[in-house]
Amino acid sequence: MDKDKRIAVLIDADNVSDKYLKFIFDEISNHGTPTYKRIYGDWTKPQLSSWKNLLLNYSITPIQQYGYTTGKNSTDAALIIDAMDILYSQNVDGFCIVSSDSDFTRLASRLREAGMYVLGMGEKKTPSPFIAACEKFKYLEVLASTAINPENNNKGYAEKNGKLNPSMTSITEIISTIKTIITETSDEDGWAFLGDVGNMLNRRYPDFDTRNYGYSKLTPFVSSLKQFEIQSRKTSKTNVSLKYIKNKAGK
Repeated sequence: MDKDKRIAVLIDADNVSDKYLKFIFDEISNHGTPTYKRIYGDWTKPQLSSWKNLLLNYSITPIQQYGYTTGKNSTDAALIIDAMDILYSQNVDGFCIVSSDSDFTRLASRLREAGMYVLGMGEKKTPSPFIAACEKFKYLEVLASTAINPENNNKGYAEKNGKLNPSMTSITEIISTIKTIITETSDEDGWAFLGDVGNMLNRRYPDFDTRNYGYSKLTPFVSSLKQFEIQSRKTSKTNVSLKYIKNKAGK
């Protein structure tokens, strides 16, 4: 990922808890540099008062948007208008839209049509159309859990949580897709480069992230599935090896 990518961060305060703010910006730093940092909401409402100090600490600009009509979300409209203004300014390489609201589905699609990198973040309740519209999507609960309890990582999501969240791509589907990718990209002996397999998984599933399943890295995650052989091959560089993967016979 290009860490110099300029990213406009637009947060829907009506649909995101302030407790996730640190994890949001920690994750954004893995994808690029936040330039525009704006958060939208009706700041006259008492329930948004907890954001005040955090906005100062992270230098985020609050955008006031009154709810003019009952049942209509004017905050969404303000965020969408600003996003299009930023797009036309040509000052950014991508957008991070933080919300669990499906109303931003068309916005994400439009930004990607314009060649923008679109990173979505939201809670597990986020509707699948918005997730699919983003190039990458991160679950806020997973980001927070991984950051707070890193020692619990690599134990497996099912072991720690009992079952996968319904909104995440199932393990069964992931296994099936990995097998297909290996078949499509492997050499004559059936081996495929694990890095390429991971990249193709990321392109096929916007929400794919090994942290969703309790693993910090791809290799231990794939190994835990018990469906594949993994081979490490040394390179000309000292202490550098590449991982290759193969479908197990009879699996």
